[in-house]
Amino acid sequence: MWKEWRWLVLILNAVAALSPVIKIGAIFTEEARGGSAELAFKYAVYRINKERNLLPESTLVYDIQYTTTRDSFRTYKKACTQIKSGAIAIFSSAGPLLGSTLSAMCRTLHAPHLTVAPHVVESPGLCCDYTINLYPSRDLLDTAFVDLTAFLNWTRMGIIYEDYGNGELNIVRLARDGRDMYAVRCESRDYRRALAQLKAQDIKHIIVDTDPKHLRLLSRAILQLQMNNENYHYIFTTFDMELFDLEDFLYNRVNMSGWRLVDRDSDKVKDVLTVMEKFHPIGASILSGGHIKTEPALIYDAVQVLALALASTRDVSATNASCDTETTVAYGSVLLENINKVQAHGLTGPIAFTNGNRKTFNLQLMRLSAERRAAVLAGHWTKDGGLEVTDPAAYRRDPPPNVTLTVVTVEEKPYVMVKEGWNLQGNARFEGFCIDLLARVAARAGFSYRLRLVPGNVYGARDPATGQWNGIVRELVDRKADIAVASMTINYAREAVIDFTKPFMNLGIGILFKVPSSQPTRLFSFLNPLAVEIWLYVLAAYILVSFTLFVMARFSPYEWSSSTHICGHETKLLTNQFSVCNSFWFITGTFLRQGSGLNPKATSTRIVGGIWWFFTLIILSSYTANLAAFLTVERTVLPIQSAADLAAQNSVQYGTLSGGSTMTFFRDSNIDIYQRMWDHMSRASPPALVASYEEGVRRVLAGNYAFLMESTMLDHRVQRDCNLTQVGGLLDSKGYGIATWKGSPWRDKISLAILELQEKGVIQILYDKWWKNTGDVCNRDGKDSKANPLGVQNIGGVFVTLLCGLVLAIVVAILEFCWNTKKNASQGRQSLCSEMGQELSAALRGGKSRAAPRPCCTRCDRGTHVPTGDVCEYGGVEGAEMVIALSAARRLRPRFPCARVRSPSSSSTGCGFKFGSCREFFINE
Repeated sequence: MWKEWRWLVLILNAVAALSPVIKIGAIFTEEARGGSAELAFKYAVYRINKERNLLPESTLVYDIQYTTTRDSFRTYKKACTQIKSGAIAIFSSAGPLLGSTLSAMCRTLHAPHLTVAPHVVESPGLCCDYTINLYPSRDLLDTAFVDLTAFLNWTRMGIIYEDYGNGELNIVRLARDGRDMYAVRCESRDYRRALAQLKAQDIKHIIVDTDPKHLRLLSRAILQLQMNNENYHYIFTTFDMELFDLEDFLYNRVNMSGWRLVDRDSDKVKDVLTVMEKFHPIGASILSGGHIKTEPALIYDAVQVLALALASTRDVSATNASCDTETTVAYGSVLLENINKVQAHGLTGPIAFTNGNRKTFNLQLMRLSAERRAAVLAGHWTKDGGLEVTDPAAYRRDPPPNVTLTVVTVEEKPYVMVKEGWNLQGNARFEGFCIDLLARVAARAGFSYRLRLVPGNVYGARDPATGQWNGIVRELVDRKADIAVASMTINYAREAVIDFTKPFMNLGIGILFKVPSSQPTRLFSFLNPLAVEIWLYVLAAYILVSFTLFVMARFSPYEWSSSTHICGHETKLLTNQFSVCNSFWFITGTFLRQGSGLNPKATSTRIVGGIWWFFTLIILSSYTANLAAFLTVERTVLPIQSAADLAAQNSVQYGTLSGGSTMTFFRDSNIDIYQRMWDHMSRASPPALVASYEEGVRRVLAGNYAFLMESTMLDHRVQRDCNLTQVGGLLDSKGYGIATWKGSPWRDKISLAILELQEKGVIQILYDKWWKNTGDVCNRDGKDSKANPLGVQNIGGVFVTLLCGLVLAIVVAILEFCWNTKKNASQGRQSLCSEMGQELSAALRGGKSRAAPRPCCTRCDRGTHVPTGDVCEYGGVEGAEMVIALSAARRLRPRFPCARVRSPSSSSTGCGFKFGSCREFFINE
């Protein structure tokens, strides 16, 4: 073997003599002397020099030095010697102590330091860090483990780690989402003690972060403690789990998983390994059973990355760098920049760097398969795509048949109730909606169950101070129960630590309040159907229409006519039936739907009457309809109408169930109103939070208290107590579900059973049975609080119609007045203005009657005496009649007896007035 090694050295020296030489250094520990990592480093240099694809005009030569694991000073001196002898870069795979020493030295001398150790602390903010780590980024690895444990629903787990700390997982990051984490530090000889501690804590999910070389000791401890059945699951942080001897765990269905960085099923990897295996004498020593481990694969890729960077760097030659004088490598910064630009695909997959940290890589999820008697591929993880499990069924095992599950619940009407007065045992003690639902789900999912109440009768809430859960959630987290069937709300906090099935009922948060007492009956309650302003408007309309009718009647000539008798003679008088009193009487009679004995004759007054009748029709119809509602509807006034009203006042106390999802909703809400409500509830005195729904309902019935509760329970209470009511709408939307512990195989089966029951209407039948058909539903009398006084916005249009009708009547009255005045002026041979003045003066004087307008005689005046037998022309017409008013007749007296006149005399100089069949002549006194 030594002879073959001599030939290899001679070949390298011969090549170096013919081309420029680029020297690189490597530091390995004494334990790694002659190991697969050192051999892979030598083979990678050999391949680059032989193929001449990357460095056709240069030759790589190496200088390997060895040191102990904890001797940092000796490591520093040997690395300085290599740099001083012309090495342009240093390779290492040492632990964190030696790695930190080499990183500090290379940063000072500007020499790239390529490492494959998982322990180097990343410093992305350090611009002058010359360390390039081929091992995947620690932050991304932590993310991969977080995704895997989240997929497996691990909420309670343990970690075994030692000083070697393969991967050095960030335990705080794994536990920051509320998971219970038990970390045990140990050495290889203490594996049994560490596992015993986890077993005592009933931890069945364990992450193994130890030296892979000690796996046989760990396996022996697992077997001795009998922690190798199907309930246990181990995740290894090493990338070489599939190369371990796991034959002892193949027959107990124990779960083992881990990541793989080298895709050993890739054709490209297989081709490289085939060529490597044929290289004697070191090829076979690099591989293990035909496969390469992760560390030598990373070393091989590191040499390839440096060669790619050198190919992009010009004029690379030896420099006089020295640790003594702190002389730096002249082109070290350029070489570092080129290394960070490298994008390649090696044995460990895609390679790319960000500030010296490897951010591009692919992880393959491996699991132990008893059927195939080996570790098989179950998924993969990438930085951009996250975890993708290609074989989900591998982690979802069917539940065993004929099993009896422990079911916990909380006593709450009408979901779960304990039968009283019955000497019953076991499951027969309980009844309710959830009990009936559980029986039907169990029949379809195929399990038996044993039902019990949870201690404390609490659903479960997380204590912000300690992070611990209580109630039902705690029972499931600790695996003390298999299933929880109750009125249990599905929310984010609970879903993080336990599993829920599909919701079997949807609901929200409502406000329960006591129905306020009815308002006392008042003496003038008959005025309530209309608002006060409407009554005032009606009164104003009554007065306005009455005066409008009076004025229109005075102006309109068609309202002035009637006849009567005086002293046995027929006398024609102009009378007006619409005096002020009669106008108010007419409007009053029509408003009260009664007759008044007065009928308008003119068009204008008829318009006023008609529009008033329409107005009264609408007003009285609206009043009658709303009066009936007021007599049959009991009006109640609630001091609060919504959650915003609750938050804005301090007179009414409010609270919710302590330790429930409603309390969690307000406590964790980011909405300002709900935050203020939670501050009020948490600081209220006496305490606003109650221990049970029954206590909350009692406080509501006592008065001055609003209880925030889930709508389904609120409906159940309201339907059975007429003194309770719901205020406002729902504050949120959520659902009830059946809870199981994380990763339970029963969750999917129960979800399918619930969906089947929903589609067949069974759940709705159960709801009607326990909510509506129990015989104790409150029989409300139908009174509610929906009758409100009619306001302007309801019947304001009828007032507008009334005003429009009055305006029309006024216009018509003006037209009638003008037309009649013009007619009289033309007949009496007077001017239009004088006639209009006389008519207006007569209309404004008032009174029930007035004298008809008398046209002037052109040949006599009012005081002229006319002899008997003579007659004058009246308006140019012989034998015309002149009508005098009663008042005027009283101021005249007859001077001559009545005489028959055969024929009118055209030469008469007096004025004649005809009464009946004779003519009398009068003179003014």
